[in-house]
Amino acid sequence: MGFGASLPHARPLQLSSSLYGEPLSSTSSSSLFIGGPLASLPSTFTGSKLHFRKLVIVSKRISGLEEAMRIQRQKELRATKIFKRRIPLRPGRVSPRLPVPDHIPKPPYVNSTSLPELSSEYQIHDSEGISRMKAACELAARVLDDAGTLVRPSVTTNEIDKAVHQMIIEAGAYPSPLGYGGFPKSVCTSVNECMCHGIPDSRQLQDGDIINIDVTVYLHGYHGDTSKTFLCGNVSDGLRRLVKVTEECMEKGIAVCKDGAIFKKIGKRISEHAEKYGYGVVERFVGHGVGTVFHSEPVILHHRNDKPGSMVEGQTFTIEPILTLGSTECKTWSDNWTTLTADGSPAAQFEHTILITRTGAEVLTKY
Repeated sequence: MGFGASLPHARPLQLSSSLYGEPLSSTSSSSLFIGGPLASLPSTFTGSKLHFRKLVIVSKRISGLEEAMRIQRQKELRATKIFKRRIPLRPGRVSPRLPVPDHIPKPPYVNSTSLPELSSEYQIHDSEGISRMKAACELAARVLDDAGTLVRPSVTTNEIDKAVHQMIIEAGAYPSPLGYGGFPKSVCTSVNECMCHGIPDSRQLQDGDIINIDVTVYLHGYHGDTSKTFLCGNVSDGLRRLVKVTEECMEKGIAVCKDGAIFKKIGKRISEHAEKYGYGVVERFVGHGVGTVFHSEPVILHHRNDKPGSMVEGQTFTIEPILTLGSTECKTWSDNWTTLTADGSPAAQFEHTILITRTGAEVLTKY
């Protein structure tokens, strides 16, 4: 379950390098935008010819910028054409909160409706802590896998919530989202343009939908956190590609992690891959430390950034990028949780909890 961050937005305009899901070739005009060499020009010039060469390069830079802006406009137009026929999400009926047996240990926030602050405590574990983290994460992964089998047209997200809730309490664990800052359900279900934190309700899944299911369990005092975007029925090639690339972005972010690695490499690697396909990377929602505390430092930024700090062996945190087909700006419903893309374009997300080791990262929530 991602954590929302207040981040500065005074950033230079980022122009897409490709049209929806097709990687940009190395010979495209974007190389001209960054001042690439012009092979057709002679390597030596003198006098007025040297001046002419400079003029040509400046002209090419301008044309490259214009081309990038044209691609961006086409991308936005294409998003409007593709998704204008899809019925926008609307709030459905939310059923009452499900009970949890008294004998199941509960995290400390369940008796408060206030959203807990991000803990400054880094989650670094000894051998016993690692063993408990693995148990919680393995349960979360198993529940998520089972929840995915329920995804099909006509099933409601509320039905998915009930099934997830039952699986978790039968394992003697507590569904971490339930009661977190007043969240009324045991799992987050985010459909189509919902970026994250969707509240399960009476809406039925439709053929062609995509849905992210975000499961977190609290077992023996430790949280295991994971999510995956599933396909519902006959999903378009464009959405399938978005989902595939989002998972690849998560995997590429994990691949740079190890003891001593700097955190900002995660966002750099994710952004590089997303930009090959013209997808946006959401900045507002971040990964986080996880362990005995649900959300703690370090904050994991999935976009390019200059955040200081490096990873430590024995540390656990989540990597959970959200990619969009259109705008990365968002709007939140009056329930203060459900967050959608501002332009209604689809979004996808994947999440793993990882353990930093001396030589790499161990994925604790393997699907």
